[in-house]
Amino acid sequence: HVQLVESGGGSVQAGGSLRLSCVASTPGYGCMGWFRSTPESGREMVAFISPRGGEAYYSDSVKGRFTTSHDSSKSTTALEMKNLKPEDTAIYQCAADFGLCFLSIAGRQVLRSASDFLYLAQGTQVTVS
Repeated sequence: HVQLVESGGGSVQAGGSLRLSCVASTPGYGCMGWFRSTPESGREMVAFISPRGGEAYYSDSVKGRFTTSHDSSKSTTALEMKNLKPEDTAIYQCAADFGLCFLSIAGRQVLRSASDFLYLAQGTQVTVS
């Protein structure tokens, strides 16, 4: 039974920092992702990382402020969030899949959506005021 256990959410003032961690009960994933959800905007991609190669991808809204990393020895993926803004307030979920971060669809390389991931964590609340 695979588990993704998140930690690190909480409340912070604008301009502050938070670090989220996602520990997987099994190793060997090809892609780890971070998503966030609000009632107003729905779910959006935040960041992906390929644990094997280390390549990381970010949404434009967080690029330059958020950094994701992976420690294979601990099966842990982290999301370092800096210069947080009120619009970053959301429930953050990590996701895992044994496949690659990109899917080949109609001849194009497309990043996985949340529904394309095998496992999606329950989520942790991040509130920025």
